[in-house]
Amino acid sequence: MQGQSLPLRVATLLTGLLECLSFAGVLFGWASLVFVFKTEHYFEELCEPNARLMGNATGLDDCKAQDERFSLIFTLASFMNNFMTFPTGYIFDRFKTTVARLIAIFLYTSATLTIAFISADSAVLLFLAMPMLTVGGILFLITNLQIGNLFGKHRSTIITMYNGAFDSSSAVFLIIKLLYEQGISLRASFIFISVCSAWHVGRTFLLMPRGHIPYPLPPNYSYGLCSEDGPREEEKKTAESPNLELSEEFLSPKEEISRPGQQQQEARSFWSYAFSRRFAWHLVWLSVIQLWHYLFIGTLNSLLSNLASGDRVLVSTYTNAFAITQFFGVLCAPWNGLLMDRLKYKYQEEARRTGSSASAAALRSTVPSLVLTSVLCLGFALCASIPVLTLQYATFTLQVINRSFLYGGNAAFLTLAFPSEHFGKLFGLVMALSAVVSLLQFPIFTLIKGPLQNDPFYVSTVAGWRTLALDQQGCPDWDNCVGPQQGAPPTWLGWPGCGPCRRISSHGYILGLASQTGVSGSTLPCAGGGGGGP
Repeated sequence: MQGQSLPLRVATLLTGLLECLSFAGVLFGWASLVFVFKTEHYFEELCEPNARLMGNATGLDDCKAQDERFSLIFTLASFMNNFMTFPTGYIFDRFKTTVARLIAIFLYTSATLTIAFISADSAVLLFLAMPMLTVGGILFLITNLQIGNLFGKHRSTIITMYNGAFDSSSAVFLIIKLLYEQGISLRASFIFISVCSAWHVGRTFLLMPRGHIPYPLPPNYSYGLCSEDGPREEEKKTAESPNLELSEEFLSPKEEISRPGQQQQEARSFWSYAFSRRFAWHLVWLSVIQLWHYLFIGTLNSLLSNLASGDRVLVSTYTNAFAITQFFGVLCAPWNGLLMDRLKYKYQEEARRTGSSASAAALRSTVPSLVLTSVLCLGFALCASIPVLTLQYATFTLQVINRSFLYGGNAAFLTLAFPSEHFGKLFGLVMALSAVVSLLQFPIFTLIKGPLQNDPFYVSTVAGWRTLALDQQGCPDWDNCVGPQQGAPPTWLGWPGCGPCRRISSHGYILGLASQTGVSGSTLPCAGGGGGGP
């Protein structure tokens, strides 16, 4: 890293963190914004006459149709948050950073201005504004994730930190709610957010590349205000770099042995990765855990109402506590990336000494993170299933840690498991497909409101068992681990005493490089990868 470019890179890092923290993921503070909308009488015409007389600022069961309308808006916006990452990821890959960010700024500013100037009579425009706000925010995140490439061995830490900042930005709506209670109007708050678009534009042209930030960085790489090269020149420099990531981290052991120098670098197509078992199992893992998080957010009010026996003061207190804990996602997520960075460095050092696959070493570093995320989700679901009100503080803590680990680990895994030129499309595709699964939240919400009589306990219990089953699937396959020491424990995290393994983990055959390259019947050491057969 050149000394003269270090201040620019640090400025890019810090301003990107601020952007994600203040704007990108505000949707998930929806509960706080709904409080303000109800106070402003949005959709109040859906309430029963007696409910209107009692008031509905607390969002209890007085206005069931109103609650369902707000829930539908959140379902649509959260669906778009995930589903639109695929087309936006394609835009980022195809048209590069500047175009993607200008689209994000347009969508985000249009959404905030719409929210600022609508009233109770035009509240239906929220169905348009919230998805636009969400898509603009996710584009901010996607374009900022590449900043990790500027900092080499700290790449995963920065990526997970940005995802944690995305989670923490849900506290913005809590701040708007508190300002509203102090007399600052909703319109004033959202006009201020709209004016911040000038800052986004300035950052786009001064502190971000016009193209993509390559990994690893070529010599004398420059971008932003100091860049003398356009996207084509940047890409040409990247292509001529002798140490391309593709050549070192995405080739199978067979290719690493057989290639003459750097000649064999034929890029595989995007769809070959999209239809791989590694990607498919990662999609299943993400979708199941994400659905549970959406269900928890959507049923939180019902859960707290039941546990507090309808006490509005207690419900409000615990709702605020939940919103406050979301802010600490930015502090939780980097630990996941730090874990992966340290393990990746350790395993790649071992790979250099033993001459084993560098790609297997990189993927191996993700396994502890993925398993830890599953275990955290299990603890989170179990705490939510126990009908004790004070225990929900622990539930909120586990939820924010697990959510930070989930999305940060997802992004870091995709950067390590697949070539960087396909990152935007693969990130978008996995989020888009998981969005289809997340649509189940609304019928389950209706089930809780109806037959389950506002009691989400059974949903929490089922989610806990599903997480447990998923976590068990991610454990080592003892039956397929065979070696010179019969009966020795599997070495899926590098413990001694195990020979070759044919399958390490059902999480997408994370280390199953043979399944990616069509090498059938081959085996790798347990510490490095799985073989071709299931």
